Amino acid sequence: MLPLASMPDGVRRAIRGVLTDIDETLSTHGRLTAEAYSAIEQLRAAGKLVIPITGRPAGWCDHIARMWPVDAVVGENGALYMRYDTAVRKLERRFVVDEATRRGHRDRLAAIAGKIVAAVPGSALASDQNYRETDVAIDFCEDVPRLSRAAIDRIVAMMEAEGMTAKVSSIHVNGWFGTYDKLTTTKRLLQEVFGIDVDADREQFVFAGDSPNDAPMFAFFPNAVGVANVCAFADRIATLPAYVTRAESGAGFAELASFLLA
Repeated sequence: MLPLASMPDGVRRAIRGVLTDIDETLSTHGRLTAEAYSAIEQLRAAGKLVIPITGRPAGWCDHIARMWPVDAVVGENGALYMRYDTAVRKLERRFVVDEATRRGHRDRLAAIAGKIVAAVPGSALASDQNYRETDVAIDFCEDVPRLSRAAIDRIVAMMEAEGMTAKVSSIHVNGWFGTYDKLTTTKRLLQEVFGIDVDADREQFVFAGDSPNDAPMFAFFPNAVGVANVCAFADRIATLPAYVTRAESGAGFAELASFLLA
C-alpha cells in the first residue's frame, strides 16, 4: 500500500465519487465523529457522489438514506440499497432477494446463529440483528470482549458448513445465503440509479475501507484507500487497497476527503 499523498494529481482530480465502509472507516471506536460527518458534507458540497457501503442492517440504512448527507447506501454486505428521493419525498428500497425468499430464510438463520453462539464462547448475536432483513451478524468485539482469531475463524467455518457466505468486518462476522457482496450491489446501484457503468469508470471512484469484507471493493477499484487500521487485517485481505491514510478510522476518512478536495 502506498501513502495516500502519492496518488497522482491527475487521478485525484478525476475522482467523481467516494464509496465508503462505515464501521471503523467513518466511525471511530463505534462513534461517528463530527470530523468524519463534516467530511461527508464537504465532499457532497463539492459535487462528489458519496455512498456508504456497509454490513450494517436495513433498519440503519433507512435512517442513513433519509438523514445523512449521502446519495444512497448499500447495506447488509450487498443485500440491498436504499436512496431517498428528495424531489418526491420517497425512500427507494431495492433488495437482491425477494421478500418471500427473505422470509423463508429467517428461521434457518436464527437457528444457525443459536448454534454458533452456543458453540463459540464469548460470541453473541449482534445488537443490531433485529433490524436485519437478510443475514445474521455474530458479534466478536462490538459489545463483547474481543474474541481470538481462532474463535472468529470458527464462526466463519460454521457458517460456511451451513452453505452460507461468511464475511468478517471489523466488529462482526456476517453470514447469508447467496453469492452477492458489497461490489455486486454497488455496481447495480450505480447503473440503475445514476446511469454509471462502473466497469468502465472504476478509476473515477475511490472506495475507503478497513477490513476483510471490503476485499472485493479493494480488488475492483484501482484507487481504493485503506484507513490506517486496515493494517491490522493486512494478512487476511487477498488484495490490499492501493493507498493508505496516515490516520485511523474517521480521522483517516477526513484525511482522504481533505486530500481529494485540496
